[in-house]
Amino acid sequence: MNDRLIIELIGYVGSALVLVSMLMVSVVRLRVLNLIGNVIFMVYALIIRSYPTAIMDFFLCIINGYHLIRLLRERKVYDLVPADPKGDYVRYLLDHWKGDISKWFPEFCPDGTTAAFLVCCESNPAGLLLGREAGDGAIEVVLDYAMPVYRDTTVGRYLYEQLAKSGYRTLIFRDNAPAHVAYMEKVGYVKDAGGAYVLDLTAAK
Repeated sequence: MNDRLIIELIGYVGSALVLVSMLMVSVVRLRVLNLIGNVIFMVYALIIRSYPTAIMDFFLCIINGYHLIRLLRERKVYDLVPADPKGDYVRYLLDHWKGDISKWFPEFCPDGTTAAFLVCCESNPAGLLLGREAGDGAIEVVLDYAMPVYRDTTVGRYLYEQLAKSGYRTLIFRDNAPAHVAYMEKVGYVKDAGGAYVLDLTAAK
C-alpha cells in the first residue's frame, strides 16, 4: 500500500465518521464521533496542505469538545413516577417505541406485569421499567428501557437508586436480550448460575 493511498484512506475515514455521527440519536455519541472525525480530517488536511480545511476542522474540534464537556457535566433532573402497567400511557409508550424495544428486547411480552416505573426528565419520558413483583423486595424485570435520546447510564442509575429507597432489594432479568447485556453489566447486573442477570439494589443506596 503506497503513501498516497494511505493518505486518501485517512481522509475517507474522517469523512465517514462525520457522516455516521449525523445518524446518532444520542447527542453525546454524535458529538464524540463528530469530534473524532474532525480530528482525523484535520490531520488529513494538514498532510495534503489544505490549510483552510485544517483550520475549519480545528475550530469544529473546539466546538464539539466544548459541547461534549457541557453535556457530560450537565446534571439531568429526573423524577420517578409509579405507573399502571396496563394504563393508557404505558401502552402508548410501548406502541410508540415498539420497533426499538423489539430490537433490544426481542422476547418482550407485557402480559402479567404487576409493576411499572416511569423515569421522567423535565416531564419528558426518559425510561420505563416493567416487571413482576416476586416478593422479598424483588422484581422480575421484563423491560428496562431508556428512550433513545436519554440512552446513557444516568437514567438507569437514578431508577435503581430510587427503587432501593422505596424498599426494593433485587432486580432479576431472565429473558434473552443479547443487545442489552453490555448495558446490564455496565450498571452492575451479575449473571448467576441459572443464567439470569441479577442486580443488587442495596448497593445503589
